[in-house]
Amino acid sequence: MIAIDAQRLLGHIHELGAVGRDSEGRLIRLAASDTDKQGRDLFVGWLRQAGLDIAVDRVGNIFGIWQSLENAGQAPLLIGSHIDAGIYDGCYGVLAGLEVIETLKASVFSPSRPIAVAAFTNEEGVRYTPDMMGSLVHAGGIDAETVLAAVGTDGRVLGQELARIGYAGDREPGFLKPHAYLELHIEQGPVLEREGVPIGAVENLQGISWQRVTIDGVANHAGTTPMSMRSDAGHAAVRVITFLLDRVQASNAPTVATVGTIRFEPNAINVIPSRAVFTIDLRDPDEQRLQAEEAALAAYLEQLALTEKVTVSVEQLARFEPVIFDISIVERIETAAKDRGLGVKRMTSGAGHDSQMMARIAPAAMIFVPSAGGISHSPHEHTGDAELVAGANILLDVAAQLAK
Repeated sequence: MIAIDAQRLLGHIHELGAVGRDSEGRLIRLAASDTDKQGRDLFVGWLRQAGLDIAVDRVGNIFGIWQSLENAGQAPLLIGSHIDAGIYDGCYGVLAGLEVIETLKASVFSPSRPIAVAAFTNEEGVRYTPDMMGSLVHAGGIDAETVLAAVGTDGRVLGQELARIGYAGDREPGFLKPHAYLELHIEQGPVLEREGVPIGAVENLQGISWQRVTIDGVANHAGTTPMSMRSDAGHAAVRVITFLLDRVQASNAPTVATVGTIRFEPNAINVIPSRAVFTIDLRDPDEQRLQAEEAALAAYLEQLALTEKVTVSVEQLARFEPVIFDISIVERIETAAKDRGLGVKRMTSGAGHDSQMMARIAPAAMIFVPSAGGISHSPHEHTGDAELVAGANILLDVAAQLAK
């Protein structure tokens, strides 16, 4: 049984993980930024060293393709993720994909179809929205011109920024039609670590509903306005948060609800808020339950407007249906883990991933490895070397099967 080169994989992870560190050690590599360019340049250099064909599409998605004259006409196996994140989040899956190709190239393995590794643009959606942008374009879920015109949080246009950093490619998004798609990722949650299981076989991915709620009331003096005569946008916002928490805690379903941002106006200690603006993140792996939660929230907001004497408006920011991954690939992941003597658990992904988009156009599945403390999107994000290597070897085994 062949195995990946652990030293090479870990070296790549830590070298890329050093790109974009600030003075406090935080890793900041936002899409199409100068530090993103540095990370991309390093990755492309490794693709070149591995002897892969390199392609970049118009939205900056990078592909390293291993193909031969014998299999060039076949749909490729695609392994992918993103590099606009932490040392492990996204980057691990991309670099493990490269490592799989290098390991198979160095062995006697002869794939019957090409194998490619992809680094998709702007998965995180921090500087530009929507998130999972590059894979969404590749899967045909949004057109390239729309995302190239996207304006970032700093006022800069994505298409112009990609050109500036040298990654406005010439290939049309979606040019590569995969036979199947695999993604290896850290869990970004506590389940595997808590249960002592080294490998997660991800069978589905939660649906996501993002909304921005604006509540308008009337600003007035905090001391002179009786409680019964107020139109308090802040109090109304808190009631929504409490409603969401009470509802999901009373349910036996895996629904989760998060109010991640909130802003009051005029935001003064002695003034009743005239406006509250906040975001709601609803997730559930079942589409019917997710729709039911959205409907319950809408009904509550309608009633709240009457009881609190406020005006409520809602903007849908993003909406993705749950994804059911290909059962045959999930079973291959389970078998590969057992063949290497590793425990494995079928799981739901609570976070969105590029595989969510790629599943629209090809059979897809994900492999998880544990996250220490369930922490990600943080300088404290960590996965042990042995766990990283184990996950990459499962990716290797499944990729070899799918490429035959």
